Amino acid sequence: MNNSKHSDVEIEILLLGKWRFNTSSEKVTIEFKDDMTYEQTKIQTFLFSKPKELLTGNKFTGVWYVNQKKLYLNVRSMPKSYLNLRIPLAFKIYIADIVATLGSVFMPEIYEIMRINSSKFLIMDKEESIIGTKIK
Repeated sequence: MNNSKHSDVEIEILLLGKWRFNTSSEKVTIEFKDDMTYEQTKIQTFLFSKPKELLTGNKFTGVWYVNQKKLYLNVRSMPKSYLNLRIPLAFKIYIADIVATLGSVFMPEIYEIMRINSSKFLIMDKEESIIGTKIK
């Protein structure tokens, strides 16, 4: 299961599909699609993080890629956010999506891929290691 034998493209292929993992403060389900987009659902389990979930919502979509054995997640939209108010212009602009996109450009979520195979992965966040399991 050691990733040292996998190239970035091989890691991307192994990541395709739906995964579930838990961190210390949330339960996450993420589906990596072959067009390099993803859909993510985060449920906060830490009581003090619940207000954040109420504001931002629990669903996110974006773009993903692997570079030098690191997984990058760039949020593009937060469709269930209470902050997704419409700006009264001739076309639709969602405030939460603008904030998410700009924030993601400067601070994408980055995870170091430690090990991966077709059913499990081990990634390292800044503070903790995260084990994911593929959902069939």
